[in-house]
Amino acid sequence: MRHIISVLVENEAGALSRVAGLFSVRAYNIDSLTVAPTEDSSLSRMTVVTSGNDTAIEQIIKQLQKLVDVVMVEDLTSGAHIAREILLLKVFVDTEEQKASVKRIVDIFKARVLDVTESTYTIEMTGGVSKSDAFLEALKDWNVAEVVRSGIIGIGRGRETLNLDAASDI
Repeated sequence: MRHIISVLVENEAGALSRVAGLFSVRAYNIDSLTVAPTEDSSLSRMTVVTSGNDTAIEQIIKQLQKLVDVVMVEDLTSGAHIAREILLLKVFVDTEEQKASVKRIVDIFKARVLDVTESTYTIEMTGGVSKSDAFLEALKDWNVAEVVRSGIIGIGRGRETLNLDAASDI
Protein backbone atom coordinates (compact mmCIF):
# COMPACT_ATOMS: atom_id res chain seq x y z
CA MET A 1 0.00 0.00 0.00
CA ARG A 2 1.20 3.52 -0.82
CA HIS A 3 1.92 5.77 2.17
CA ILE A 4 2.52 9.51 2.30
CA ILE A 5 4.86 10.30 5.17
CA SER A 6 5.32 13.91 6.22
CA VAL A 7 8.57 14.67 8.04
CA LEU A 8 9.38 17.95 9.75
CA VAL A 9 13.16 18.36 9.90
CA GLU A 10 15.63 21.00 11.03
CA ASN A 11 16.64 23.08 8.04
CA GLU A 12 20.27 21.95 8.18
CA ALA A 13 22.74 20.69 5.60
CA GLY A 14 22.68 16.91 5.38
CA ALA A 15 19.14 16.37 6.72
CA LEU A 16 17.84 15.21 3.33
CA SER A 17 20.81 12.91 2.91
CA ARG A 18 20.23 11.28 6.30
CA VAL A 19 16.53 10.68 5.62
CA ALA A 20 17.19 9.29 2.13
CA GLY A 21 20.04 7.19 3.55
CA LEU A 22 17.71 5.61 6.08
CA PHE A 23 15.49 4.38 3.23
CA SER A 24 18.47 3.21 1.20
CA VAL A 25 20.15 1.27 4.02
CA ARG A 26 16.91 -0.58 4.79
CA ALA A 27 16.17 -1.25 1.09
CA TYR A 28 12.91 0.74 1.10
CA ASN A 29 12.06 2.46 -2.15
CA ILE A 30 11.14 6.15 -2.27
CA ASP A 31 8.47 6.67 -4.93
CA SER A 32 8.60 10.45 -4.61
CA LEU A 33 10.29 12.98 -2.36
CA THR A 34 9.66 16.70 -2.01
CA VAL A 35 11.36 19.11 0.36
CA ALA A 36 10.72 22.78 1.03
CA PRO A 37 11.02 25.31 3.86
CA THR A 38 8.02 25.78 6.14
CA GLU A 39 6.46 28.85 7.74
CA ASP A 40 9.30 28.52 10.30
CA SER A 41 12.59 29.23 8.50
CA SER A 42 14.47 26.86 10.82
CA LEU A 43 12.39 23.89 9.60
CA SER A 44 11.79 22.10 6.32
CA ARG A 45 9.01 19.71 5.45
CA MET A 46 9.69 16.51 3.54
CA THR A 47 6.95 14.53 1.92
CA VAL A 48 8.08 10.99 1.26
CA VAL A 49 5.91 8.59 -0.71
CA THR A 50 6.75 4.94 -0.27
CA SER A 51 5.02 1.59 -0.40
CA GLY A 52 4.89 -1.15 2.17
CA ASN A 53 2.76 -3.04 4.60
CA ASP A 54 1.75 -1.52 7.93
CA THR A 55 4.63 -3.20 9.78
CA ALA A 56 7.24 -1.83 7.37
CA ILE A 57 5.76 1.68 7.48
CA GLU A 58 5.64 1.59 11.27
CA GLN A 59 9.33 0.61 11.28
CA ILE A 60 10.20 3.42 8.85
CA ILE A 61 8.43 5.97 11.05
CA LYS A 62 10.19 4.72 14.20
CA GLN A 63 13.58 4.90 12.47
CA LEU A 64 12.85 8.40 11.11
CA GLN A 65 11.95 9.59 14.62
CA LYS A 66 15.39 8.49 15.84
CA LEU A 67 17.25 10.72 13.37
CA VAL A 68 18.82 13.80 14.98
CA ASP A 69 17.43 16.31 12.46
CA VAL A 70 13.86 14.96 12.57
CA VAL A 71 11.42 16.99 14.67
CA MET A 72 8.10 15.25 13.85
CA VAL A 73 6.85 12.44 11.60
CA GLU A 74 3.31 11.66 10.48
CA ASP A 75 1.86 9.05 8.13
CA LEU A 76 -0.73 11.20 6.36
CA THR A 77 -2.45 8.15 4.89
CA SER A 78 -3.50 7.04 8.37
CA GLY A 79 -5.99 9.94 8.53
CA ALA A 80 -7.93 12.39 6.41
CA HIS A 81 -5.56 14.25 4.13
CA ILE A 82 -5.21 16.10 0.84
CA ALA A 83 -2.49 15.05 -1.60
CA ARG A 84 -1.55 16.75 -4.87
CA GLU A 85 1.21 16.92 -7.42
CA ILE A 86 2.10 19.37 -10.15
CA LEU A 87 2.70 18.14 -13.67
CA LEU A 88 4.44 20.22 -16.34
CA LEU A 89 4.20 18.97 -19.89
CA LYS A 90 5.49 20.23 -23.21
CA VAL A 91 3.65 19.06 -26.32
CA PHE A 92 4.39 19.77 -29.98
CA VAL A 93 1.47 21.38 -31.81
CA ASP A 94 2.12 22.18 -35.45
CA THR A 95 -1.34 22.96 -36.82
CA GLU A 96 -4.29 25.03 -35.65
CA GLU A 97 -6.32 21.81 -35.43
CA GLN A 98 -3.73 20.25 -33.11
CA LYS A 99 -3.65 23.39 -30.99
CA ALA A 100 -7.45 23.38 -30.65
CA SER A 101 -7.55 19.67 -29.78
CA VAL A 102 -4.85 19.96 -27.11
CA LYS A 103 -6.56 23.07 -25.70
CA ARG A 104 -9.83 21.09 -25.35
CA ILE A 105 -8.02 18.40 -23.34
CA VAL A 106 -6.37 21.11 -21.21
CA ASP A 107 -9.79 22.63 -20.50
CA ILE A 108 -11.38 19.26 -19.65
CA PHE A 109 -8.68 18.60 -17.04
CA LYS A 110 -8.77 22.17 -15.72
CA ALA A 111 -5.09 22.51 -16.59
CA ARG A 112 -3.60 25.67 -18.01
CA VAL A 113 -1.29 26.59 -20.82
CA LEU A 114 1.72 28.40 -19.36
CA ASP A 115 3.70 29.06 -22.51
CA VAL A 116 2.93 29.12 -26.21
CA THR A 117 5.48 29.10 -29.00
CA GLU A 118 4.99 28.60 -32.71
CA SER A 119 5.20 24.82 -32.30
CA THR A 120 4.75 23.98 -28.59
CA TYR A 121 2.41 24.35 -25.65
CA THR A 122 3.79 24.08 -22.13
CA ILE A 123 1.00 22.99 -19.81
CA GLU A 124 0.60 22.91 -16.02
CA MET A 125 -1.83 20.60 -14.28
CA THR A 126 -2.36 20.14 -10.54
CA GLY A 127 -4.22 17.25 -9.00
CA GLY A 128 -3.99 13.79 -7.59
CA VAL A 129 -1.82 11.08 -9.09
CA SER A 130 -4.78 9.45 -10.85
CA LYS A 131 -5.71 12.78 -12.49
CA SER A 132 -2.12 13.24 -13.68
CA ASP A 133 -2.08 9.71 -15.07
CA ALA A 134 -5.43 10.27 -16.84
CA PHE A 135 -4.17 13.56 -18.30
CA LEU A 136 -1.08 11.86 -19.69
CA GLU A 137 -3.24 9.06 -21.08
CA ALA A 138 -5.49 11.62 -22.82
CA LEU A 139 -2.42 13.14 -24.47
CA LYS A 140 -0.73 9.85 -25.39
CA ASP A 141 -1.52 10.24 -29.10
CA TRP A 142 0.10 13.67 -29.23
CA ASN A 143 3.78 14.35 -29.67
CA VAL A 144 4.67 14.92 -26.02
CA ALA A 145 8.20 16.31 -25.83
CA GLU A 146 8.75 16.39 -22.09
CA VAL A 147 6.99 15.58 -18.81
CA VAL A 148 8.02 16.74 -15.33
CA ARG A 149 6.13 15.64 -12.21
CA SER A 150 6.75 17.25 -8.84
CA GLY A 151 5.99 14.24 -6.71
CA ILE A 152 3.24 14.22 -4.15
CA ILE A 153 2.83 16.83 -1.44
CA GLY A 154 0.26 16.36 1.27
CA ILE A 155 -1.37 17.97 4.27
CA GLY A 156 -3.77 16.70 6.93
CA ARG A 157 -7.38 17.87 6.77
CA GLY A 158 -9.08 20.01 9.38
CA ARG A 159 -7.30 20.93 12.58
CA GLU A 160 -4.60 18.28 12.14
CA THR A 161 -1.22 20.00 11.73
CA LEU A 162 2.40 19.03 11.60
CA ASN A 163 4.27 21.91 13.20
CA LEU A 164 5.99 22.79 16.46
CA ASP A 165 3.00 24.73 17.76
CA ALA A 166 0.85 21.61 17.42
CA ALA A 167 3.47 19.56 19.27
CA SER A 168 3.57 22.04 22.15
CA ASP A 169 -0.26 21.99 22.46
CA ILE A 170 -0.20 18.25 23.16
